[in-house]
Amino acid sequence: MEFRHTSVLLSECIDSLNIKPDGIYVDGTLGGGGHVAAICEKLSQSGLLIGIDRDRDALYAAQKRLEPYKCRKLFVQSNYSDIKNVLHENDIEKIDGATLDLGVSSFQLDNKERGFSYMQKAPLDMRMNRDDNLSAYDVVNGYGEKELAEIIRKYGEEKWAARIASFIVKERKDKPIENTEELVEIIKRAIPASARRDGPHPAKRTFQAIRIEVNDELGQLERAAEEFCDVLALGGRFAVITFHSLEDRIIKETFARRANPCICPKDFPVCVCGRIADIRKVTGKPIVPTSEETEKNPRARSAKLRVAEKIR
Repeated sequence: MEFRHTSVLLSECIDSLNIKPDGIYVDGTLGGGGHVAAICEKLSQSGLLIGIDRDRDALYAAQKRLEPYKCRKLFVQSNYSDIKNVLHENDIEKIDGATLDLGVSSFQLDNKERGFSYMQKAPLDMRMNRDDNLSAYDVVNGYGEKELAEIIRKYGEEKWAARIASFIVKERKDKPIENTEELVEIIKRAIPASARRDGPHPAKRTFQAIRIEVNDELGQLERAAEEFCDVLALGGRFAVITFHSLEDRIIKETFARRANPCICPKDFPVCVCGRIADIRKVTGKPIVPTSEETEKNPRARSAKLRVAEKIR
């Protein structure tokens, strides 16, 4: 399959980066190369684009797609949370900007071999890096009922989490749950018919939760949010597109804490803790897609863009 991805909030994200032609910019979730191509268009021959992705297929596709652009390019198979190591290994101290698009790529969703989609029969996989050990199969067939329920409730915000976990554990006593189709049918049986009449596909939240667990997405994001802020040069900007309330909360709270780090009691007349802000929030409320964009790309509905700028 062709590695493709419909980039969400593309112009808003690129505009917010204030790209300098000779700057150093990082796309930590390279995916199909949509955002990174727009960055490359604004870079001169002396500018540097660093593309990071856990998925080898994404890296290969982006390399081919970006061949026509004149800027310097560096492609790294890694997790974006390892940004400090990536920069250190390439003798780079600071960057002028970075972006993360935390949505699963259209290629990964549409390529049934990857097991991300609840719409196609496929092995239970969901690994963004297929060299990783933990897969969706391991989570579904190996986690205890309480652990499964907690993951589905927390990461999927699914009200029927306990019932879904119970049905999964009961089903796998006879034989392992092998593929996405089997898992979808179990989820459908677990959720009462009256609750399935409205809203998204009944398996959407559970599949999302398992994917987040398999790839440690929230743990990696918490680390990355701090480290990307650390490595920005003065005036550099960090733009993050989230698709889940828990992701957005991590970015929102990280930006808020670093923009206002003072821990003095509110009734103190002056700050005595000595903590000084090192970023400012470029966006107050997050930027969201227009109705025109969501009509063309329904996957954009839950997207939110937050941007911070290094000030110290």
